[in-house]
Amino acid sequence: MPSVFPELLARIAAALDKHSLPYMLIGGQAVLVYGEPRLTRDIDITLGAGPERLADIVRAAEGAGLRPLVDPGEFARQTFVVPCADDASGIRVDLILSFSPYEQQALARARAVDIGPARVRVASPEDVIVHKMVAGRPRDLEDVASIVAKVAILDGDYITRWLREFESVVSRPLVEPFLRIFHSDRPRQ
Repeated sequence: MPSVFPELLARIAAALDKHSLPYMLIGGQAVLVYGEPRLTRDIDITLGAGPERLADIVRAAEGAGLRPLVDPGEFARQTFVVPCADDASGIRVDLILSFSPYEQQALARARAVDIGPARVRVASPEDVIVHKMVAGRPRDLEDVASIVAKVAILDGDYITRWLREFESVVSRPLVEPFLRIFHSDRPRQ
């Protein structure tokens, strides 16, 4: 992971903790923890907070040295995202507001991982897989395959249960493509 990311993650984690905002690192940065190294130039963080905590979210972002890229008020209420930038590095950071039952469970399952100087909460490998399967872009499916190949123990039942739930929301198959990846990319014991 380029040296700028750990320092930035340390600042973000400290600011979110200071404002008692539950969080987990998701997206490409989480894949770097569990899967194959790859280039990623942004940070995606799911927060265990809704729009009612927007003032705390903005204060935490500013405390981490992040600049909101839009007026966070109305934009966050419509999209549930506060897009920010770290001007010193040029790295974009998306703070994703979340309060669904799935996200609350995923936040509870997040793991504390040492990344450089910081102890950062990262979504479990199963939850990174769920997020990536729902996103469904070719890069996301490659990320799923890299996690499946590298993580020795995965709770496949947990993953398929949530993918079944999301199939009706995204109106496309999720379980069958996941099982194809899972069975073809698992390390042989």
